[in-house]
Amino acid sequence: MRRVVMLVDNAVEGDSRVQKAARSAADAGWHVTLIGCAHVDAERRWRLGDAEVRVLPLAAVAASGRDAGSRDGSGLRGVSGLRGVSGLRARLVARGGLPLRAARLARRPVEHAEVRFWRARLRDGAWRRLEPGLWDYERVAGPVVDDLRPDLIHAHDFRMLGVAARAVDRARAAGRDVKLVWDAHEWLPGARPRRDNARWLPAHLGYVREYVGHADAVVTVSDTLADLLVRDHALPERPTVILNAPIAATTETSAPDLRKRCGLPPDTPLLVYSGAMAVQRGVDTVVEALPLLPGAHLALVVADPAAAYVRQVVARAARHGVGDRVHVLPYVPHRQLVAFLATADIGLIPLHHWPNHEIALITKFFEYAHARLPIVVSDVRTMAETVRATGQGEVFRARDAADLARAVRAVLADPARYRAAYEGEDSPLPGWTWEAQAERLDALYRRLLTPIR
Repeated sequence: MRRVVMLVDNAVEGDSRVQKAARSAADAGWHVTLIGCAHVDAERRWRLGDAEVRVLPLAAVAASGRDAGSRDGSGLRGVSGLRGVSGLRARLVARGGLPLRAARLARRPVEHAEVRFWRARLRDGAWRRLEPGLWDYERVAGPVVDDLRPDLIHAHDFRMLGVAARAVDRARAAGRDVKLVWDAHEWLPGARPRRDNARWLPAHLGYVREYVGHADAVVTVSDTLADLLVRDHALPERPTVILNAPIAATTETSAPDLRKRCGLPPDTPLLVYSGAMAVQRGVDTVVEALPLLPGAHLALVVADPAAAYVRQVVARAARHGVGDRVHVLPYVPHRQLVAFLATADIGLIPLHHWPNHEIALITKFFEYAHARLPIVVSDVRTMAETVRATGQGEVFRARDAADLARAVRAVLADPARYRAAYEGEDSPLPGWTWEAQAERLDALYRRLLTPIR
């Protein structure tokens, strides 16, 4: 049995794409170990079907400091003047002498100077100085990957690409031929920086450019993103598109009922938003539209109902006089989610315009579709085009509460018209299943590992 190691930079539990990929690959006969790296107290192990999961703790390496850059062979040390100014501002903040926001603004010129300096010295390798925390994933996961001696490494998202590439290089130096698949979950140039500094994006862009050429194949989440990756990295082969589609044949015998959890009768209009909550996700627009939709209720299915931003949205609803019509519920297991959502009337995707929002059919799009929900989506490009083509919902202008209310009223006036898009020979649902995506992934693995005769 050929061994596949999957790598991801999180704790696995909340990442349905990674879980589905690992489980379906194991079901197809591969010996799969899924390695996550996260800030946990100790290593965690469990199984997803026949796949082994190991989540390794980053806490120990985080406590050891960020000095890996001095061990990367570059022979370069930090710029004392730049580091000194940055350190001074940090000390001022700690002593209360400089407000945090002012300190962030004040350090921007220093950060931009650091970026210019290290990119001039190290080019794409500047990430070693601008984002040395990337070495933490190497120190934690690298030795484990080596011990597992995989035939193929599947690196999810951008942080694990370098870890996988270096493991492949070590294996090949030892005489073992290991293949590398990079799974690009998002378009990095269009991502929101995950930290408030000027170093984050250029560092990670350089990191990806340094290692993308090591990949034997690339997979990604949409045709649009596949084209962008070919353009950005001059890939010799177009990435294989593996959609973030749900599992059609669930092994769960029952699932909770969203409508019952909200305490609502069958004739009460119920809108649902399921997924991560952040300003750019547009849930505020939905709350502002509720006063224009008398009697309609909103269910928010979120990872942490007590999170600060979720509380802010609920407070906004109360100020608009619709607090009693907003229901906050926790996630259910992803294998139950489609059945859980099915008792709603409309699935909402109210995204703001942002580069990565424009280019993919996101996971909740497919989840709503398999729940046979009409979809009301903002005019982000790819999803808006799909909804208009299939007739499965309505499109509204992003951040426009009145137009969102118009779209909701149109669907509620004739829901059968929109649900009909999921029926018959022209239904897109058979191709929007994880089972169909898993076949593509399995075929790719087999192609890479089949000797050329």
